[in-house]
Amino acid sequence: MAIINPSSNYGTVAIVGVGLIGASLGLALKKAGVVNQVLGVGRSAPNLDQALKMGAIDAVVELAEAAKQSDVIVLCMPVAQMRAAFETIEPHLEPRTMMTDAGSTKGDVILAAKEVLGKKACQFVPAHPIAGGAQHGASAAKADLFAGKQTILCPLQENSPQDTDLIEGFWQSVGSVVKRISCVQHDAIYAAVSHLPHLLSYALMASVVNSEDADQKLSHVGAGFKDFTRIAASSPEMWRDICLGNRTAVLKELDQYLLIVSHMRKLIAENDGAGLEKLFNKASKARQDLDGL
Repeated sequence: MAIINPSSNYGTVAIVGVGLIGASLGLALKKAGVVNQVLGVGRSAPNLDQALKMGAIDAVVELAEAAKQSDVIVLCMPVAQMRAAFETIEPHLEPRTMMTDAGSTKGDVILAAKEVLGKKACQFVPAHPIAGGAQHGASAAKADLFAGKQTILCPLQENSPQDTDLIEGFWQSVGSVVKRISCVQHDAIYAAVSHLPHLLSYALMASVVNSEDADQKLSHVGAGFKDFTRIAASSPEMWRDICLGNRTAVLKELDQYLLIVSHMRKLIAENDGAGLEKLFNKASKARQDLDGL
């Protein structure tokens, strides 16, 4: 677990996009006692009202106003919306204000930040909290969502060590275990272990739902099907943007997966039980070893 410094205070924090991640962050920051005020920015009035009622945010403001007032701005919207957010923030960004994000892709977000913010890009420290759930929206938020979970930082060359440390401490304050890697490493790794699994979960649901006897199949699903497709209940907008934003790495992983599936199909077609068992044994052992990490 991360060590929280009780003397830290991040002043006024603006959360842009108060869904599961954003609202959970607001709750966690307030529970940790490391903020004076949490401002919420978003598109959905009912969702913002829910965040207010829960105490995840203290006030709702427009993005430009949030940029003027905040000490830390956290972008928690779908990654395709971040360029427009940077464009709104840039004219109002005070030298004292730091920015971070919760986007699941980093290369596209960093490119947008550098192109829009210019010299002010040094005030943005990219991040990706590895936390979430199948449900989305403020109503699904939890104050302990980040506790013991990794948050990946992908610092820019333009970031000062002090600013990077400040944002690391910010994420640690809500219980995150922070690791630093390059944005290229990040996008390659998470294409395999996060983006591809979501893609496959959506694909299985789509395959069953589009079949002629979908109702019959869905009325007989068991725990395995529900476990495998749980993440297909995640935000379609968010995962659309992630797949397109990280498409090169996602396509590479998808192509590799299709080769494995093609090989498995061949083994089944040829009634090769020994070959199937060998493949299953290797995968099974790797999955069992994963529980020990």
